[in-house]
Amino acid sequence: MMTSIKNFSKNEQISFGVYFLLTALTAAPVWLAIQAYLEALHTHLDEAAATAATFVFFAGVFLGRYFGLLWTANNKAVTNKLLVTLAVIMGLNFAWLFIHGDYPMENNRALGLLLYWLPFLLFSVSLGMLIKLARGVTQNQLREARTLAAHSESELHLLQSQLSPHFLFNTLNNMYGLSITQHEKVPALLLKLSELLRYSVYDANEIFVPLKDELTYIRNYIDFEQLRLGERLVLTTDLEEILDSSAKIAPMLLIVFIENAFKHSKNTAEHHIFITIAMKTWANYILFTVKNSHNRIVAEEKITDKHSGFGLANVRKRLSLLYVGEHELEIEDGETEYTVNLRLKIK
Repeated sequence: MMTSIKNFSKNEQISFGVYFLLTALTAAPVWLAIQAYLEALHTHLDEAAATAATFVFFAGVFLGRYFGLLWTANNKAVTNKLLVTLAVIMGLNFAWLFIHGDYPMENNRALGLLLYWLPFLLFSVSLGMLIKLARGVTQNQLREARTLAAHSESELHLLQSQLSPHFLFNTLNNMYGLSITQHEKVPALLLKLSELLRYSVYDANEIFVPLKDELTYIRNYIDFEQLRLGERLVLTTDLEEILDSSAKIAPMLLIVFIENAFKHSKNTAEHHIFITIAMKTWANYILFTVKNSHNRIVAEEKITDKHSGFGLANVRKRLSLLYVGEHELEIEDGETEYTVNLRLKIK
């Protein structure tokens, strides 16, 4: 126990200086309040008694702070019940001082002094202990919040670092097949791919990026897929033009749903691939919708890759970390149509 008390951190040592500064600033108001109380009781030597009471008050506060330090040094939990108990002790002793003022016990002055000084000391000690423990609880909560934030941030960076390889893997897979059947499209696709990778590698490293930049990336990706799929693609887009640079969104978030639409719309016996992409802003929210044609039975038969669904799981996790209570995601997996509706608060 003594070792833990001696091994104060620098923050604890600095807090002593803060306490002494607060003592100096509050000494005069405390002295004036005590003197006014003693004058109301018609006590002799008001100034001397007020000075002594002020000294006892601050000594009690520091003693209570020390008791609080002992409590935490022994790794005892600081519960709400303990804090409430200290507050009740303070309130009862404070109230007693005024009750005692009306009944000063003139016939037994020694007992009267004891019933004044003891509650006064208990009040100041309880106050000091309450301040110390409450401050410790607040610091612990702040420390835990910072730790959780740091963990969440590192987890977000990990999730973002997985996005580019995932996108590149899917894209190169598609380009490999295209290089065999329609190799004349490959040069133009490579140029578009370099633009997409430049954004995902260099421009999307922040937690939030301008929404207008994300939309530019989405449009480039759509152009890339149009080049790849050609006339087979029947695409309808309604993307609002965003000019405000202050409107932000988590990077590479919406593209996951669009990529899945292009990927899974091929799982149909129809010659044409039908995809609809829309995005609007309304009342500080992003309203995003993606629909694509597919055959659910064929899609279920083709789910053999262990990495299938990685992008969707990734985006769900990022939404839960970055948009707590600020998003609504609805996915409808119909027989012939797959629909994603996302409502997202603009950052």
